[in-house]
Amino acid sequence: MRVLISGVGVAGPSVAWFLARTGALITTVEKTPAILPHGQNIDIQGSARKVVRKMGLVDEILKNNTTEKGTKIIDAKGRSFAPFPVKQGASRSFTSEFEILRADLAKVFYNATKDHPNVEYLFGTTVKEIISNNEEAVKVELSNGEIRSFDLLILADGQWSKLRKTCFPSDSLTVIDKDMYAVYWTIPRIPSDDDWWNIYFGLDSRVITLRPDPYGTIRAMFTRMPLNEDQRRAWSEACRGDRQTQEQLLRKEFSDAGWQAQRLLDSLDKAPDFYFQPMQQIKLSHWSTGRIVCLGDTAHAPTPLTGMGTSLAINGAYVLAGELSKLEEGEHPARALDSFESIFRPFVEESQDIPWFVPGVAHPDTAWKRWILHTGLSTLSTVASSPWLRKLSSVVFDENSEMEDFKLPIYPAFETNETEQEI
Repeated sequence: MRVLISGVGVAGPSVAWFLARTGALITTVEKTPAILPHGQNIDIQGSARKVVRKMGLVDEILKNNTTEKGTKIIDAKGRSFAPFPVKQGASRSFTSEFEILRADLAKVFYNATKDHPNVEYLFGTTVKEIISNNEEAVKVELSNGEIRSFDLLILADGQWSKLRKTCFPSDSLTVIDKDMYAVYWTIPRIPSDDDWWNIYFGLDSRVITLRPDPYGTIRAMFTRMPLNEDQRRAWSEACRGDRQTQEQLLRKEFSDAGWQAQRLLDSLDKAPDFYFQPMQQIKLSHWSTGRIVCLGDTAHAPTPLTGMGTSLAINGAYVLAGELSKLEEGEHPARALDSFESIFRPFVEESQDIPWFVPGVAHPDTAWKRWILHTGLSTLSTVASSPWLRKLSSVVFDENSEMEDFKLPIYPAFETNETEQEI
């Protein structure tokens, strides 16, 4: 099987790893000249940890950990309280032992596949046009001028995939807006910074966080839920505007937010990786058409609010490759693509089901709401630090790092002991 993958993030190289072991010949294109060292913290949860164990990549992932020791809440006077330290082996924690920067995880998967004889990477290259998608093949023109034919095209190029827009009707896509915006960038580290995820809940639905990385810098984030229609319009317009417009909005709306807001605002114009994002879910009515299939955020971005985007990409890559491995030689991939979706969609929809009070509960607009939030987190921290109280709250503090949130199908093509590791 000849497979073209668009996108070198998490989903693309993950599915390439598994497909290469089935004998497929894989070409992966990526518009950037290399994997960019950008992106914030992500982690790997539940069944996805079993998948990376099958890949033999646990040690490499843990080696690239962000060094984050846990999570602390910051009060209105800048004092830290309510610590939630990392608990090795725990599956439910604000900070995971599998905490890693997105670019670092993408690089782990890329390095694990780039030297395989069945895998070819073309950086600085995109799919310029899909010429045909029929019973025989999917034919494409690449941005380098080549015209090539493949048995399958996998779109793993993110939640705003341009290719998806050309392949799927507009009414097949639903975007769920969570009325929240997040802005990420990297700032220089100063002596007072520590190796914890520090979270400050400002008033008027504003949040500031600082997180360590393994490179001696700090990853900063502002989040905001607009309070009225004027603010909502301003943030929506800024999303469509340029970086200067976005920075101006942040300076206007965060200058009086408190804690280290001014430090972060002063660093904006020097940030090499400034990223402004609305919290929006992607829901696609059908993930495939002919010989083209969407994977990861391209099919079902759940938003960072769920903490499941990375795990869904990894689990989905495993299931898609597994179903493709069951095809007879020369068989059209439609049967595998339909099976992939029927097996995996229920778990995706469950993961995308965000409680009605999220993200509002973490964005207090008044002092008394912030007091309630602080009190609740302080109580939770106390329970988490007490072994006997934690036993009484086993549903919240699950100690099983491989809790099987998704029942992984067994695929003979991937059941080899030589790549497996214990977590």
